[in-house]
Amino acid sequence: MPDKKDSPATIYDVARQAGVSIATVSRVLNSPERVSESTRQKVMAAIDALGFVPKAEARARAMQSTGRIGVITPFFTSPSFVDRLRGIASALANSRYELVIYTVDSMARLQGYLSTLPITGNVDGLILLSLPLAEDAAQRLLSSQIQTVLVEQIHPRFSSIVVQDRIGGRLAAQHLVSLGHRRCAYVYFGQHPEYAIHPEIDRLAGFREVLAEHGLSLPDAYIKYLPVSRVGIKEKLCELFELPEPPTAIFAPADDLAIRVIHRARELGVHTPRDISVIGFDGIDIAEHVDLTTIDQSLVRSGELAVELLLARLAEPSRPPQQIRIQLHLVERGTTRRVE
Repeated sequence: MPDKKDSPATIYDVARQAGVSIATVSRVLNSPERVSESTRQKVMAAIDALGFVPKAEARARAMQSTGRIGVITPFFTSPSFVDRLRGIASALANSRYELVIYTVDSMARLQGYLSTLPITGNVDGLILLSLPLAEDAAQRLLSSQIQTVLVEQIHPRFSSIVVQDRIGGRLAAQHLVSLGHRRCAYVYFGQHPEYAIHPEIDRLAGFREVLAEHGLSLPDAYIKYLPVSRVGIKEKLCELFELPEPPTAIFAPADDLAIRVIHRARELGVHTPRDISVIGFDGIDIAEHVDLTTIDQSLVRSGELAVELLLARLAEPSRPPQQIRIQLHLVERGTTRRVE
């Protein structure tokens, strides 16, 4: 009979080491958002120290494959995420893998997925879509040997799809400057969930760089955070349009925001492109239908590439991490025009 210390750790061992009940361990594994962060950390520390693997997951690992690819994604209804998910689903359609989507609506849920999926998720691989990856979560993914690809994040141990946000901001400014605009504004959503990444920071930096290279400033009065509400957007746009020297062009670092700006400005009697040029960022499908000038980041293709990277790593786990940088390009349409 094997010595007890050489036997696989059980849920009882985890509960004893963490100083919690078995029910609490179960909640951490199955509904982590219902557990306080301090308790979750204690339980996960015990799981890591003991090398605990639930029986169902142990069986799945013994079978070598679960046939499932997980995607952890925020903002499930945002057009840019939907387009990227379309690319992921399309790339997996003819594979042997089933797509499982885990949506994030809080930091607790994100941390819960990243803590427990390596243990209980029954997935062969993960795609982390536009979400932050803490170092402890990265180490747990690596230790569990779940192949993982990051989108819009970089970590030296993982393959990733990189969006060159600063270059995109530069392209937006270059386009507006080439059309003769000298008073260019920048608007962005000012409220983000705590688990969000912030590509708009680099997009603004690139935008500002090009303006400066042409001797143009981007004063604070031309930078506006916009609430999500219709009324809030109109109020902030009013502040822009009522300036002594109002901007002649606006860069919004997301197409859905740019479209809202166009509609709300029209309600204020300011029409695009007659009175104001507007350029977005993303290249979502609807941008073409509303004739929006945008910086296209090939959302569908980036989803496909994420799957290609993941499948390559599943076929050859020892291959070194790869970074694929998405080539951005300007799509000029009817919402920008040359100033007279």
